[in-house]
Amino acid sequence: MSIKLAVIYYSSTGTNYQMAQWAEEGGKEAGAEVKVLKFPETAPAAAIDSNPAWRANADATKDVPEVTLSDLEWADAIVFSVPTRFGNIASQVQAFIDTAGGLWAQGKLANKVVSAMSTAGNPHGGQEATILSLYTTMYHWGAIVAAPGFTNQSIYAAGGNPYGTSATQGQDGKIVEDVAAAVKHQAKRTVTVGEWVKKGNQ
Repeated sequence: MSIKLAVIYYSSTGTNYQMAQWAEEGGKEAGAEVKVLKFPETAPAAAIDSNPAWRANADATKDVPEVTLSDLEWADAIVFSVPTRFGNIASQVQAFIDTAGGLWAQGKLANKVVSAMSTAGNPHGGQEATILSLYTTMYHWGAIVAAPGFTNQSIYAAGGNPYGTSATQGQDGKIVEDVAAAVKHQAKRTVTVGEWVKKGNQ
């Protein structure tokens, strides 16, 4: 059974884009049809231009499609990858979510299988709080959260966040922890749970 997986990310300097790419690999390895999509940028060009890494990532990912409401409706399962902003999701993520009320009112977001990942600039920078904050919205959707828990050894190697893979961006802009395997496992688990739900609904 083919599961349609949307990997939706927001990334200013590229860390969450890398996480999304690993999730794409994991989803495809699990047999899913995968779309990698980015949340629309709402920051002004002047803000982006003020940070060379932000501008470089914006240019490098200009061809990645922006997520639409149709993509939410299309997906059986969703993996989110978002940075933390003071222990919460970035405003770009919230701005898009706030447009999904119509789908929610029609019940079209219910029973989506979802999972989330997060990054910050230091190991205790709010990654867990960010993931849990996003999951609160998912509960309102009636979505089914497929957190990784401690279902694979890779989760321990990545720092042991049972809510979703979390990563730290080092001074060189690269991810500090060895999280690639954990991200792929989380995506595969999301696809697997999505298959169970889809079979149960038939």
